[in-house]
This record gives sequence, structure tokens and C-alpha cells, in this order.
Amino acid sequence: MNELTRGHVADAAAYFGRWLEFRLGAERVPGVQAAVLHGDEVVLSVAHGVADVSTGEPLTDGHLFRIASHSKTFTATAVMQLVQAGSLRLDDRVGELIVELASSPIAAVTVRELLSHAGGVVRDGSDGDFWQLDRAFPDRAELLQIAATDSAVLDRNERFKYSNIGYSLLGLVIEQVSGTPYRDYIVRHVIEPLGLTNTGPDLDEARRADYAGGHTALAYADQRIPIEHIDTGAMSSATGLYSTASDLVRYAAAHFDGDHRLVGADAKRQMQHGEWKIDGTEAEYGLGFEIVTIGGRRVLGHGGGYPGHITRTYFDPTDRLAVSVLTNAIDGPALAMATAAIKLIDLARGSEPDPAATNDGAIDLQSFCGRFATVWGVYDIALLGGRLYQLSPSLVDPTVAPTRLDVIDGDTLRIADTAGYGSRGELMTFDRHPDGSVRSVRGGSGSLAHPFDEFRAAIAARTQVTLGAPVRP
Repeated sequence: MNELTRGHVADAAAYFGRWLEFRLGAERVPGVQAAVLHGDEVVLSVAHGVADVSTGEPLTDGHLFRIASHSKTFTATAVMQLVQAGSLRLDDRVGELIVELASSPIAAVTVRELLSHAGGVVRDGSDGDFWQLDRAFPDRAELLQIAATDSAVLDRNERFKYSNIGYSLLGLVIEQVSGTPYRDYIVRHVIEPLGLTNTGPDLDEARRADYAGGHTALAYADQRIPIEHIDTGAMSSATGLYSTASDLVRYAAAHFDGDHRLVGADAKRQMQHGEWKIDGTEAEYGLGFEIVTIGGRRVLGHGGGYPGHITRTYFDPTDRLAVSVLTNAIDGPALAMATAAIKLIDLARGSEPDPAATNDGAIDLQSFCGRFATVWGVYDIALLGGRLYQLSPSLVDPTVAPTRLDVIDGDTLRIADTAGYGSRGELMTFDRHPDGSVRSVRGGSGSLAHPFDEFRAAIAARTQVTLGAPVRP
């Protein structure tokens, strides 16, 4: 595999941004915000769609999102800072650290077990309808009541058992050990050292107008309606934080190899080591991070599900790569979108440049790129790693069976490699306007395709497609 370069990431990020715009409509999601970072540079920061369906306000890359369980990675980082300082041990027990839980069913659960979701602790308590806004999120007293009564569900270290209550208790541990309220500690020791001006520990009333609206799902209704933003009380350390995609990739960079702004190398190794297999998946969980392999790339990160917002961030600490996707719907496809970004980057990385790309710029490969449509559907031509590909934006994974295109001349491509039922070996010919822009493309079963926006306008003006009257811009 080729070494990952800035050019690979830039190519993939540029196409990823355009692909997201198409997927937004296909998935009927109000809005999506995304960022890609490589090394110390944010290569892409983009937003598509609306912040609120009730107002139609355009979404920007500065709108704030509730990042929910991303909060766990911030909490785990804070815990490891205290461990590094000698103020806390991973083997310390909950009952020793939180006096109210000294005789509780989970008194023997350790900090390490809470971090890795191995304590057997209840997920959200016996009544978790604060997630549906039936009532407020638990305050400290209610959190301690849950922990003291119905918190022990499985034996310790029996298996991975995800627990928001467990990570909420870690917030209390941080308060107890540091002598500082959890929210203040996170700001002072995690957020401010990285200069993350659009990240905070919970709902900030002074910035309420800056938040992207959350929205209901389409599974139970034809239309989405907004969901109110609320504070998460004593569960901030599990699910309360807000951020933007660009802030999140910059935060992820602090967990790259060699970056010691937040925690040292030993703490990183412990956090990024798989402790437990996550049942039903190929993923593992470390101390605050999920670990998954996408293609051949091992990445870490976390997702988040807050009422109305679904989010996902991945990073590769070795190649110093980070991707974050934030959606403002409770059924938003952030996971699939972030996964697609990683796959596009690795498609670019694995490409061998077309000789035309290195021929002193005699042929501009970008001049072939664009989104085109026929009655049968839509395809993109994208430049990735010095190679042209035909990709389908209609697919959740645009890298499935990519069609590799070879340059013949300034107006002709050859379909060099495609799926078995494709038009392998055939030509794609480009008809151009005098300024060089594409008027149409003949290829793929010999069909004539037109630029997407022009074709969409033409099809909108028709009531029927009839014999001898093809759709033409």
C-alpha cells in the first residue's frame, strides 16, 4: 500500500464533500456537517442542508451539535490525566471513591471496568425516558440513587456491557479526585489546551441560537419535527458535550502518536488497546474508544446518539488522519458516512496515477470530473490519487466496485476496470462547450449522460418519458 499523502486525503475529501451533498437528499436528512484532518491541517470542513426544518435556516460548518457519547472519550481522557498525575488508579473501586456507593451493588467495580464498559452496570437505569424528553436527565442525587439500587445487572468482567450510568459515575470520580466540578475540569484540562472554541461540556444557554436543530425520525412519520435541546444533568460525562466536526477532528489529533498535549504515550497505549470485543460486531472497545478495522485500516473513535443528533468520529493515530460526520436527525447515517470517508481515502491511497496525470499537465484530469445523469440514474467521475473513477453516489458505500477509467485523450476515456456486467473496454466520449465544460458524455452501454443539474431540471419539466422523445436539457 502506498504511503498516505496529503494529496490522497485532499482528493478523497474533495469528492467526499460532494458525495455528502447527494447522500443528504437520498437519505432525506435535514443536514450534515463533516470535517477531515490530516497531520495538523483540517483538509475539509463542510456543511450541507438545513439547521432546522421549521425555519429552513442553512446549516453551516459553525453550527453546534450535541455529540452525545463522544463525551465518553473526553471523560476517559480526563481520567487518564488524573492517573498520570498519580491522583487516581485504574484499579481504584467506585465504593472507595464515591462514599455514597460504599455499600452499593457496584461498590467493587473499578475505574478501569467503568472505562471499558466491563462493570456489568445498568445502561440507563430502569426508567430511561429522559432520552425521550419525558422528564429531565438525572441530577446527582438521582444518579446516585440509580447506582445504589438497580445498577448491578451482570457480573463484573463477564462481557462488554455499555453503560451511560457507568460513565456518569466517572464524572463524579473526576470531581472527587480533582476537587473540581466535572464540567469545569473538562473545559480547563481538555478543551482549552486544544483551543476548541466551539466545544463545551453541555448545553450552553448563551449559545442556544448556534445549535443545529435536532429532528425526529422518518420511521414513524412522513415528516420530521424538531426536538428541543436540553441539559443532560449529572450525565454530562457520558453524553452532554457539544462540538463541531472541525473541532472534533482537531480533538482527535491530540490522540495521534507523538502528540502529548493531553496525555502521554503510555496513557494512549492503554486507551487504544482493545479490552473487550463488542458483541455482534467486529469492533473492540478500549478505555473510552471504540476500535474498528475499515478495509485494512485500524481506526479508533466513537459515535454519539442524542435526541435529534447522530454523530461519528474516526481517527488513525499512526497515519495522523481524522474524520468526523455530524447529522441533525435521530436516524442520521453518520456511521455510514464516516466509514465512506475512510474508504474513499484508502481508494485514493491505493491508486496508481494515470500516466496522463504525470504528462506535464497536457491533459487536465479534473476537466472530466463531475456528476452526470441518465434516465437510469446518476454517476460521478472523480479524481482520486491521480486516477479517474466512475462512482455511484447512490450507494451508501461509493467505493463498492469502483470503475477505473483510463485517459485516451482530452475528450475520451476508456472503461478499464469495472464490475462483471459493466462496459469494460468501451469508451466514454465527452462533448464540451467552447469553454471546456462538459455538455454530455457518451458511454456506459452507449448511453448519453448530461450534467446532473441540467438533467434534473429537464426531468422536472416532463410528465412522461416517451418513445422518440428522450429527456434532454
